[in-house]
Amino acid sequence: MREGERELAQRLRDAAPQGDEDECPVARSVDAIGDWWSLLIVRDAFDGSRRFGEFQRSLGVAKNILAARLRALVEGGILAVVPASEGSAYHAYVLTPKGEDLFPVVVALRQWGEAHFFDRGEAPSELLDCVQERPLRPVGIHAADGRRLGPGDTHVRKVGAAGA
Repeated sequence: MREGERELAQRLRDAAPQGDEDECPVARSVDAIGDWWSLLIVRDAFDGSRRFGEFQRSLGVAKNILAARLRALVEGGILAVVPASEGSAYHAYVLTPKGEDLFPVVVALRQWGEAHFFDRGEAPSELLDCVQERPLRPVGIHAADGRRLGPGDTHVRKVGAAGA
């Protein structure tokens, strides 16, 4: 990360609301992903991109920004660097199990975008089940007994510190 990017990142952290962010799983998750470029890199990794050039062509992002985001995703354990499959001196980026755990997040964000940012009749791409070749059911949140839940059906309970 360049000096200017580090300064901007620190200013954004300093400007973030103060309170229980260290205890908030959402805040920690957003901090781990970093920015929208990183989430789009993860999306492309799910779509099969593995090489720097593939990510760069798909996203159209400047090489220095892409390099910084890939490095951060590797350092965060979301991507891993592996030798290229053809045995060349190049390397590839693959999702780690931690990165693969972002799949429901990416699918939910995709479905939310399809529902709210496309006009009627405008056809976005489809995410299909590889076995049945059918679109996925909408992502939903369910109780342990299977009931579908909405925002008014849940609440946050703070738990004590580990070992307390």
